[in-house]
Amino acid sequence: MLPLFKPHIPELPLLNEILHSGSLAYGKYSKAFEQKLADYFQTSQVEVTNSFNMAIAVVISTLDIKYEDEVIASPMACLASTQPFASYGIKIKWADVDPITGTLNPDDVRRKITNKTKAIIHNHFCGYVGYIDEINKIGKEYGIPIIDDGIEAFGSLYKGKKIGSCGTDITIFSFNAVRIPTTIDGGAIIFNNKELYEKSILVRDCGINRDIFRDDIGEISPNCDINLVGHSATMSDINGYIGLCQMDSIKAIIERQRAQAQKWDEMFSERSTIVPIGRNEIHPNYWVYGILVNNKRQAILDFRNEGYYASGVHINNNIYTVFGDQSDLPGVNEFYSHFVALPCGWWME
Repeated sequence: MLPLFKPHIPELPLLNEILHSGSLAYGKYSKAFEQKLADYFQTSQVEVTNSFNMAIAVVISTLDIKYEDEVIASPMACLASTQPFASYGIKIKWADVDPITGTLNPDDVRRKITNKTKAIIHNHFCGYVGYIDEINKIGKEYGIPIIDDGIEAFGSLYKGKKIGSCGTDITIFSFNAVRIPTTIDGGAIIFNNKELYEKSILVRDCGINRDIFRDDIGEISPNCDINLVGHSATMSDINGYIGLCQMDSIKAIIERQRAQAQKWDEMFSERSTIVPIGRNEIHPNYWVYGILVNNKRQAILDFRNEGYYASGVHINNNIYTVFGDQSDLPGVNEFYSHFVALPCGWWME
């Protein structure tokens, strides 16, 4: 059966050399990976982390979001996108989604804003980009930072621009094993604000300013103050090297996935019971190929019988008691009951 996900691992000719080099922490290759990402997104304000969870943690600390503050988010997201906020005691208020796309409904986001709202988390569901202009406009109107959650949307386009280059305040990506690209585990953050970016570099590394952390003989200097809460979130050179090698083939991978999506489009063009999701202004990376069907369970079983591992991928997070808010959201209910993902990866012929 063709799998829904399959990690892409490129040739890694220097891996053994790096493993025995004695230099495994954040360094040469992690920085080179960051530069590759900077070139890809045409920004200098990008940093890598050792996990997606830590990318979120760095953003939370950089924005000074605290215990019992509120953020607005979509329940139609990977649990990895939402659970980190709960772990810091931050209250998530769920906003409804467009039942056709599974992405945040801007009108409902506006309705959920209170004086406690510290950020809006804009998940781009399974690589299908949401209403970026509309959500960003709301953020500017209320002075609330917008965080584009690109956990599955690396390389996805909105009005011809890559996610991460659309003017959003902050964008986060995951490099988990089944993401593209993968570093086995890791994440990245893009800041649109230089001051926040510079603060986040300290936050990522336990609040340390490495330029003055050690004295002239290499000892930790008492003159280097630690004046903000930080995390041990830097990416290792091993993960950085894997990411660096991944970037050489990322364009080809996404092109192959988009070519496969065209085949699915052709297959479903005459099947009225299957509706591919999407909008004219977006061009997904096709991490998966999303469709809406009448009978979700039966469609999943039928595709699996045909040799394609179909799945609903995510369940709506507002069912979980850990988040407190279990609001009934009609758009979420409608979308979840009809959404099915099909394999659309580089491994398909």
